[in-house]
Amino acid sequence: MRRKTAVPPAPLPQRDGVDPVRLKLPVDGPWATVRDHLVDRLPAVPPGLIDAMLREGGIVGTDGPIAPDAPFLPGAYLWFHRELPDEVPVPFDIEVLHQDDCLVVVDKPHFLSTMPRGRHVAETALSRLRRDLALPALSPAHRLDRLTAGLAMFVVRPEHRGAYQTLFRDRLVRKEYEAIAPYDPGLTLPRTVRNRIVKERGVIAAREVPGAPNSVSRIELVERRGGLGRYRLLPTTGRTHQLRLHMSGLGIPILGDPVYPVLTERAPDDFSRPLQLLARVLEFTDPISGRERRFVSRFTLRAWTSYQDWAAERPGAAVGS
Repeated sequence: MRRKTAVPPAPLPQRDGVDPVRLKLPVDGPWATVRDHLVDRLPAVPPGLIDAMLREGGIVGTDGPIAPDAPFLPGAYLWFHRELPDEVPVPFDIEVLHQDDCLVVVDKPHFLSTMPRGRHVAETALSRLRRDLALPALSPAHRLDRLTAGLAMFVVRPEHRGAYQTLFRDRLVRKEYEAIAPYDPGLTLPRTVRNRIVKERGVIAAREVPGAPNSVSRIELVERRGGLGRYRLLPTTGRTHQLRLHMSGLGIPILGDPVYPVLTERAPDDFSRPLQLLARVLEFTDPISGRERRFVSRFTLRAWTSYQDWAAERPGAAVGS
């Protein structure tokens, strides 16, 4: 079995809590210079910008900046900071609920991505926390959907990352969510929903397909208020959009969902109708200390506290962010 070569540490610091991009050059190829390879490899980056980055020392290898005419370096690592997209600031704060030498647990607000992805880079929980807490090595233990609020857990030390991520991978974390959705007197609850979910890259909505179930959620009605219900959602698995799809499939889509059952376009700066889904509880045995851990969100869902503002929403309508 071939032993993996250790990746050298990045010679560039983070910028706004965002790591530099790392590239490994192929072991062979037709390129005479590093610049020629980068032009082929990064077609979305104008060649003139690559030239400028090389002239200014913005592309760095293990031995320092790469010269504009540097020969192709088979198998070498390169780092550089990409131009960050223009992002709409998310006007909500992250509340730190717990911090120790191993873990940071926060209440993540609606509309804020957990980690850099796509057009959300600096305006993410990870980037903000790295900056605000001065913890450049902080990493996510799991991912909470951008539109979902509530508990998100981050690992302080790189050597502990695998242990905490394995908890989520092996389903050793008990997760409890809360949701506000229409009340249907004809729907028998509690019930367990099992189906097969497929989420294709580049497609916003996940979908149910025939086949062996890969997603399981228990749905419970906690209380009702007129035409709305407050639900406890207990997922056993963690498929993308699982709870949103399961609730929509029962005919009670979560209020504020811009995807299920109908895809609805919203302006990037429209924060008026957050998805009424909250990651409320995380429980697990700490793999480092052996202690039993239980964290509870301090957030409340707005549709339940300002009932009159939401009660008129047509059941089944997409009223999201």
